[in-house]
Amino acid sequence: MDNQKLVVVMVGLPARGKTHVARKLSRYLSWLGYRTRLFNVGSYRRARLGPGQSAEFFDPTNESANEARRAISAEALEDVLAFVGREGRVGIFDATNTTRDKRALVERRCRAAGFDVLFVELVCDDPIVIEVNVRATKTLSQDYEGVDPEQATRDFRARIEQYERVYEPLDESDGRFVKVMDLGQTVVAHRIHGYLESRIVAFLLASRPTRRVVWLSRHGESRFNSQGRIGGDSELTSAGQLYAENLSRFVAQHSDADAPPLVLTSTLRRTIQTAEPIPYPKTALRALDELNAGVCDGLTYAQIVERYPNEYTSRAEDKLRYRYPGGESYEDVIQRLESVIWEIERSVRPVLVVAHQAVNRALYAYFMDWSPEVCPHLDAPLHTVLELSPQPYGCEERRYPLGPLAPRGQPLLGGRQR
Repeated sequence: MDNQKLVVVMVGLPARGKTHVARKLSRYLSWLGYRTRLFNVGSYRRARLGPGQSAEFFDPTNESANEARRAISAEALEDVLAFVGREGRVGIFDATNTTRDKRALVERRCRAAGFDVLFVELVCDDPIVIEVNVRATKTLSQDYEGVDPEQATRDFRARIEQYERVYEPLDESDGRFVKVMDLGQTVVAHRIHGYLESRIVAFLLASRPTRRVVWLSRHGESRFNSQGRIGGDSELTSAGQLYAENLSRFVAQHSDADAPPLVLTSTLRRTIQTAEPIPYPKTALRALDELNAGVCDGLTYAQIVERYPNEYTSRAEDKLRYRYPGGESYEDVIQRLESVIWEIERSVRPVLVVAHQAVNRALYAYFMDWSPEVCPHLDAPLHTVLELSPQPYGCEERRYPLGPLAPRGQPLLGGRQR
């Protein structure tokens, strides 16, 4: 990784998906190992003034409200800079930032602190998309708790009109920026440099706001599973074959013929055999192969303790960063899964991933916003489908046990809505 310290400044009118994208970007960068934190000015406003400000509060001619908004924004920005200046790598300043003067002020303050600035603007003029965003998210916010949905919708439309009176889109005078237009149909990158900024642009290019489910499944029980051995490329047991049939029926029951799922497997036999009964095209990706156990591949844990006691101890002390001799660590797995995340994010159809324990832990951590340190300890049971439904403000999860080896109790970690 490079050592760039970066403040990402969100830009755009309300109901364009800024916070949704900011949350996804924060989750993605954190998953990759960059210490990232999101600072939402709306949350600061509600904490300082309480929820429920009407559209008049956002009137650009309302001087007393403007002063309060400037103070709240300045407080949030100082917290961004404090975080990045201490332990952080990326701070995301989530606000409308609709005028050039406001953006110039933010940029001067960031550069005075020694940090680079990247503006990310969300642009959408489709009235249908805007209306869906208003009704699906804004009317459910704390600002409209207990308010009639139609009244809340009218007020939020009026709030948008207040911002439109002063809105100035990004242009070349704003410096480095990424402009995402029409739900990612067009992405413009201006004066981007450095590895970190390039990864942000690549993620925004891949990301689509379409709501669809992601199913994570481990392969059915393999012969090595039944023998307590790790790794390898063994075939399914009879229990594993039964799970493959159950998984095929599950996918058929939960799929729409007009939008069949994208089915991804690893290149190893146990995942290919598990997905074989599913009546849809499959794509095998080497990036989904199980964590490479190196010299320990094919051994039981008891054999690892006997033959490589120091390796066993080292792995127990730091499971995230420990790399098997001649093999991989969980950090390595996360890095190679980046291309899979892009594949999933750009899909407008449901996605089924049939992979392995370490791989599914890493993918699950991404969607549920668990830190990389927690990733190696997450629950990824056999013969269970994890259904993840990404939402604008989190991710919902359901678990479907589909075989005799599936656990029926609550997971030790995971199983939460984020």
